[in-house]
Amino acid sequence: MNRIRLGMVGGGKGAFIGAVHRIASRIDDRFELVAGALSANAERAAASAAELGIDADRSYADYKEMALVEAGRPDGIQAVSIVTPNHMHAGPVIAFLEAGISVICDKPLAATLEQAQCIADAVAASKAHFVLTHNYTGYPLMRQAREMIARGDLGNIRVVQAEYAQDWLASNVESTGNKQAVWRTDPAQAGAGGAIGDIGTHAFNLLGFVTGLRPSALAADLHMFGEGRLVDDNAHILLRFEGGAKGMVWASQVASGNENGLRLRIYGDKGGIEWGQENPNVMTFAPLGQPKQLLTRGGAGLGGGAGNWTRIPPGHPEGYLEGFANVYTDAADLISGNGNGALLPGIEAGLDGMWFIDACVRSSRMDGDWIPRDT
Repeated sequence: MNRIRLGMVGGGKGAFIGAVHRIASRIDDRFELVAGALSANAERAAASAAELGIDADRSYADYKEMALVEAGRPDGIQAVSIVTPNHMHAGPVIAFLEAGISVICDKPLAATLEQAQCIADAVAASKAHFVLTHNYTGYPLMRQAREMIARGDLGNIRVVQAEYAQDWLASNVESTGNKQAVWRTDPAQAGAGGAIGDIGTHAFNLLGFVTGLRPSALAADLHMFGEGRLVDDNAHILLRFEGGAKGMVWASQVASGNENGLRLRIYGDKGGIEWGQENPNVMTFAPLGQPKQLLTRGGAGLGGGAGNWTRIPPGHPEGYLEGFANVYTDAADLISGNGNGALLPGIEAGLDGMWFIDACVRSSRMDGDWIPRDT
């Protein structure tokens, strides 16, 4: 199978998420990085490209030039990864979609609702594909849980709890010049949401992906514990779902002692499941009135969602990079015409995430008032 020719916007020297995308794209050998606008600074872009083995004539300092030139080359890129800060998603996404090049974009969709709608319009007008990298949907046991809930193993869902707890912003590290903290705590770059945009959207997306539930309203209480911080670093959110289920999301980047604590708990009238990202190869399944079962990623008899997305034998851990790679492999199948992208987050997931951020901010400003989904 021919590798898909991949470009990248952002992700140069010092960028964490760009390296993650590059690794994920190569795990199953489905992509080859051949071009990039890795920085708006031409010199830095060229140095980053040289480190990655990208030919000098395919290193660009302007994404618009990259989209135009690559679309006109017989060996031009077939897809591009957008790994810039949130406020720099819309421009590149739209430029490449208009050039007929498929887009794989980091989350959240954009910094503002207006930017998000412009992206949605471009997706609707383009024949190219759009994928949003909510990478936790690629974990084998999360796909297993989705299948279990869809076939009724948990019965009617009653309660959903998701949390994502970190502590890396417990002190004001943005004041030290930490590149990742600086843009994530700047509303001009990150958008109106801090923790809710950075990690809350992951928790919100994952609970919807696994359960299939659609929110009807939310109420939020956002906090800024960091001195002088302009975006939230801790959030408590209540959710109401169509059909009557209730939910809660806690997102925090000031929870001392927590590293990357994404956790999901789902309870129906026939049973419940519990899962944590820091030990992603194990999930607890508790059928009502029966002993709890410990399901492992490569466990006997699971098959389906878990077995289809596992690369190595049971007992050998798979995690963050492999889950991310599953999203990239799905994207490769979609772009090459060998898959339908049914499990891939796309523009709807992106718009849902933008509603979540905006509704949380509005609710908190109104002292926790409920915000209906259609507003």
